[in-house]
Amino acid sequence: MDWGLVLQIVGTTLGLIYLWLEYRADIWVWLVGMIMPLVHGALYLSRGIYADAAMQLYYVAAGIYGWIVWRKRPKHTAAGRIRRTPARIAVRLAAAYAVLHVAIYMFLSYCTDSRVPFWDSMSTALSIVAMFMLSRKYVEQWLVWLAVDMISAGLYMYKGIPITSGLYILYCILAVAGYMRWRKELQK
Repeated sequence: MDWGLVLQIVGTTLGLIYLWLEYRADIWVWLVGMIMPLVHGALYLSRGIYADAAMQLYYVAAGIYGWIVWRKRPKHTAAGRIRRTPARIAVRLAAAYAVLHVAIYMFLSYCTDSRVPFWDSMSTALSIVAMFMLSRKYVEQWLVWLAVDMISAGLYMYKGIPITSGLYILYCILAVAGYMRWRKELQK
């Protein structure tokens, strides 16, 4: 069996579990979020999607951070509940995204043989922002993930990993459902 196919199947299975846990705002999302990136990292590295491969190390670290943050914030407290992104934080996140996108793009363009530096850097920069938002339980994180998922689905199809691309198409649908569910939770 092709190693890339095995990585796609295992990564897709873990991705579905991850999304279900995220949808439920379940703390176990972070444990899966520490394992799944190792599988995807190997896959992306084998396909020359370097920023996404490196991003998987961030996901492991973010999984540890998210686990710690969510464990310290009981669900019944205001700090532990789903909430909107404060305007001042949204401005900072937009600025962080812009800086990250440019920096990653420059690195990929000048230091690697990447054939997709713009899209790879865009999805990576947006993912960094979305993971931070998820750790804070900001409802709008789902909208950022929707953008990441749309970009990634096209990128992975272009790079010849269709099963993973299909997972990201499913992620698009579930990002909309997750946003609606979290928004409903927010109104309670």
